Amino acid sequence: MRILIVEDDPASSLILAKFLQHLGEIQTAMDGQAGLDAFRTAFSEGRPFDLVTLDIMMPNIDGHQVLKEIRALESQHAPASAKVAKVIMTTALGDKLNLVKALPHCDAYLTKPIDRTQLMFYIRKFGLLSEEEAREARLRDEKRR
Repeated sequence: MRILIVEDDPASSLILAKFLQHLGEIQTAMDGQAGLDAFRTAFSEGRPFDLVTLDIMMPNIDGHQVLKEIRALESQHAPASAKVAKVIMTTALGDKLNLVKALPHCDAYLTKPIDRTQLMFYIRKFGLLSEEEAREARLRDEKRR
């Protein structure tokens, strides 16, 4: 699995990377523009990301705009049968306005601090893990409790 973490807070980025490191290849971006650039590059190289975690409040371009541009790129350049990235918004903003704005375009919305069990729940729900990988992740989650 290819994962893009777009997060301007180094501590949050590190935590997400730690949670996800066993799942595949991770790339990080420290602001919205860098995240969008990384997504575009991977997409144009034919190596799109399977999962994107995307903060909302970031410098240069906020997460809502990045998400909008990711979805536009996917719809303009990918065949209808192509897989689109699963996007989880990760934010300290738990208000209804941001939730309503993000939900039509993202696949999940998690507020910080990110709960590893919730994060893994969505990854399994999205079908991004094989049955064996999902079983191993559940066992690791149970051991952590």
